[in-house]
Amino acid sequence: MTCEVAPHHFTLTDESVGDYDTHMKMYPPLRDAMNREAMITGLLDGSIDAIATDHAPHAAHEKQIEFERAANGITGLETSLGLTLRLLHRRHGMDISRIIHLLAFGPAQILNLHGRGALATGAAADVVLFDPRTDWTFHAAESRSKSKNTPFDGWSLPGRIALTIRGGHIVYRS
Repeated sequence: MTCEVAPHHFTLTDESVGDYDTHMKMYPPLRDAMNREAMITGLLDGSIDAIATDHAPHAAHEKQIEFERAANGITGLETSLGLTLRLLHRRHGMDISRIIHLLAFGPAQILNLHGRGALATGAAADVVLFDPRTDWTFHAAESRSKSKNTPFDGWSLPGRIALTIRGGHIVYRS
């Protein structure tokens, strides 16, 4: 049995929805602080074995409507590392190697993706270089995603990514 959570679910609560902000509308929906704390506890004690981005991009017209009619989901790729570092590493002291396991190696193991999610001889050359001490501000307008539906616009996050290598080729450089 495996269990995964998304950074927005262990960062936000149902109170974040405020006056029906559609950027906070997702599925499953945000829950109360007690549920959020249970997710954090599960991440810290090892009960939860993966963090998934739950990346769900939507066109502006799908989110800029009445809350009940708005699409569920937010973008998550660009903020997942920063939110995880902010909450689990800085606030709760989780070791960065455990965070990398939850974001990369754990999911690869669960999905039986041999040679993925780890730095090892013969493994796929998929690497993300980041500095956990460097803070940056996420601006939705500057996002590399075509979609801008995020509740984290303007948030200061740790872990600015410097370089991403996929299959041995540089695919992103800041």
